[in-house]
Amino acid sequence: MNDTASATKLGDSIRIPRTQARIGVARRDITPPTGIRAKNWGPADWERSEGAHRPFELTALAVVSADERPRVLLAVDGTWWRRVADEQGVRGAILDGLGLDPDQLMLSLSHTHAGAVLCAADAHLPGGELIPGYLEALAAAGIAAGREALESAVPGLIEWTTGRCTLAADRELDVDGRALVGYNPGAVADDTVTIGRLSVDGIVCATLVNYACHPTTLAWQSREVSPDYVGAMREIVESATGAPCLFVQGASGELAPREQYTGDVAVADRHGRSLGHAVLAALDALPAPGEELTLDGVVESGAPLAIWTGRAAAGGEGAASSLTSVELPLRDLPTLDELAEEWKDIDPRSREERLGRARNLRDGYIDGPTVQHPIWAWRLGDAVIVGHPGEAYSRLQTTLRRRFPETPIVVMNLTNGPGFVYLPTRDAYDRGAYQAWQTPLAPGALDLLEEHAVAVVADLLDR
Repeated sequence: MNDTASATKLGDSIRIPRTQARIGVARRDITPPTGIRAKNWGPADWERSEGAHRPFELTALAVVSADERPRVLLAVDGTWWRRVADEQGVRGAILDGLGLDPDQLMLSLSHTHAGAVLCAADAHLPGGELIPGYLEALAAAGIAAGREALESAVPGLIEWTTGRCTLAADRELDVDGRALVGYNPGAVADDTVTIGRLSVDGIVCATLVNYACHPTTLAWQSREVSPDYVGAMREIVESATGAPCLFVQGASGELAPREQYTGDVAVADRHGRSLGHAVLAALDALPAPGEELTLDGVVESGAPLAIWTGRAAAGGEGAASSLTSVELPLRDLPTLDELAEEWKDIDPRSREERLGRARNLRDGYIDGPTVQHPIWAWRLGDAVIVGHPGEAYSRLQTTLRRRFPETPIVVMNLTNGPGFVYLPTRDAYDRGAYQAWQTPLAPGALDLLEEHAVAVVADLLDR
């Protein structure tokens, strides 16, 4: 017997999770200037960008819920933070400019690997002289877009749904006993797309897309900056909806496109179209904004026909915030002097770059045998948004969604800081994966992050 069908009665509705609040959206162009330092790949024989494949965007979403505490999400086309000072400088300026507390702002980077280097310590390198000014421009864009979004916020809805996209694949491949970073055809990847449809008075005003897949289509062969697949995805969604699309990167530590490491922008655009069409398919499966399908009655035909129609529905008004941290263990790390000795035989420029990266990572994050890893979380009506600065494996998001199956959960890597580190599975350490030997965290850190995140979400849902 079909238990669901047998329990259904006239007047029942198919519930759509909602966030009911005042919402506002604003955007600024943040395309890096031509000539800025954009060397993010070891094999690159160039250092300055020579143009832009597509625009870079900073899009602000302001949500003012029943508790009257504004929350601002900034979806930013950007690479990754390389040191704490730069992230704190940009986010701190935005917090001050908007008059927000630290728990009220999440700045989430898309993680394109074809963008400007976000590290002012590289100002002495070719193209680096443009980085400090670009970081100031990022902060100014965040303040301007955030302020506009807050000032324009009006009563509206965010209706949550999910779709499926096969762009992301597992990128942990073993070949001849060596752990490589590339498509593993024998593994299954999380294909969930979490989507928020924003509307005011029944008119769609924005779309929020959360998907886990490294933007590593474009690599050292391309000398243009690019938002990678995110750019074409936005174009597809915005052309169909007539409204801005915000992209936030999911827990993608081990996920990337099958076809990557190319200089062909057509491949990145093709990837973006695949995600964009998946988003539109999920949106088109929703009823009209503000409605839920309701079992209205039965029409006798050749068969008795169940008539489901869209009826106005409300809900999802509560809100709560959480800013906490979880203590994570570190591996036994060599000192900077020991690293200098280990790398003494490589060319001086490469040695200094490696030492600089190690120094930047430790400054402001590592102080003792453990680290405090921050987590931001918001409950917005029926949904929860979780952000942290690291690159967690996808198990973080699948664990949360399995633990809270009735709650839409947006999980964001590369959000705020400090803690710009990989959080791999124990298996990745056993395999000797790049993500495991690159991170300063010890095995088990992902488990601790998951346990803490579950407790945080459970607490928010209980409020």
